Amino acid sequence: MPQVRSIWNGAISFGLVSIPIKLVNATESHSISFRQIHTEDGGRIRYRKVCELEDREVTQSEIGKAYEDADGTMIPITDEDLAHLPIPTAKTIEIVAFVPADRIDPLQMDAAYYLSANGVPAAKPYTLLREALKRSQKVAIAKYALRGRERLGMLRVVDDVIAMHGLLWPDEIRAPEDVAPDTGVTVRDKELDLADALMDTLGEVDLADLHDDYREAVEEMIAAKASGEQPAESPAPARSGKVLDLMAALEKSVREAKESRGEGTGEKAEVRPLSPRATPKQATGKKSTSTATKKTAAKKSTTPASASTKKTTQGKKKTATKKTPAKKAAPRKRTA
Repeated sequence: MPQVRSIWNGAISFGLVSIPIKLVNATESHSISFRQIHTEDGGRIRYRKVCELEDREVTQSEIGKAYEDADGTMIPITDEDLAHLPIPTAKTIEIVAFVPADRIDPLQMDAAYYLSANGVPAAKPYTLLREALKRSQKVAIAKYALRGRERLGMLRVVDDVIAMHGLLWPDEIRAPEDVAPDTGVTVRDKELDLADALMDTLGEVDLADLHDDYREAVEEMIAAKASGEQPAESPAPARSGKVLDLMAALEKSVREAKESRGEGTGEKAEVRPLSPRATPKQATGKKSTSTATKKTAAKKSTTPASASTKKTTQGKKKTATKKTPAKKAAPRKRTA
């Protein structure tokens, strides 16, 4: 590990074992910083520290700390006052528990540090703690003091180094109230199928391949202006509007993702059903088929019945025709 300046020296308290360590930053910022200038002549804009009682600029050695009370009274606080506080974590990272890593909510994650063994005698207990963390597959929860306040930390192993992540206290995490949509929304299985297909098409990515496009564009623009050239204009960003058809947007996203991966154009999205039950279209088709089958069966069963009814009707008509002359002939005999 390259030599970097430590920001804190102390020890890890592991039961009765004390491990002298140095704390160094594990991350670095590559963002481009700008200076404030006077736009008329390009002069630097600087801030001066002025005492409001004496109305004069003061040096850094004259500046201290104070706590402002509710009524505006300033209560001076010195470094000695903070150093004599009765807390054991003033110069010690005190391990209080070992828990599974998935017990830590990523929302609690804060700054990251590397813990370096401070001196040859610290190598053996440092290695012992590192290997114990590896074998247990757990992380250590610790308390430490840094920059005037006590903090919560999580120790884990990165390669052959013990790293510590600063953690926010649980009461510093806001509850997600009034954040989720408060309207009743129903998501169909077909939409979930397309979202699943889009996730599969995008696939995975190696985080090492990702880079800051905005920072590179700013660097190119600065280099062009420094050499007296006109910076190249970037293409206008795509206009974002309201999504009127969610299904169409998902299908288009799947197609574009496949095209960007060279999987061909004009292909339909491969949709994998979430559950074995039929989609609404399939259910409608089955219903119409069964209805048609029932109608066909009804027609078949109705045909012979109507035929027999016709025969019976015809037979009754013939019988009635034969009986009618007999009734009319009887009065003729009586008259004779």
